[in-house]
Amino acid sequence: MSELARMHWKCRRGMLELDLLLKAFLEQGYQDLDGPGQQRFDEMLDYPDAVLLEWFMGRIRPTDKDVAQLVEQIRSATEH
Repeated sequence: MSELARMHWKCRRGMLELDLLLKAFLEQGYQDLDGPGQQRFDEMLDYPDAVLLEWFMGRIRPTDKDVAQLVEQIRSATEH
């Protein structure tokens, strides 16, 4: 399985909102991340859906500054 296919499967979530957001970023911005950024995205997907939703809705901010920066990058890249 290719890395991109693996990431596609990791982006499948239990919430439609997260599915749409994460898959959109995977298609629009993931390739623009450097190696550590792609690794951080992979690790971020290990968080529970409820936590990810809170981050992406802007209700709470990740305590890790690198993850917080990635969340903002994803939010910016997927705004319509």
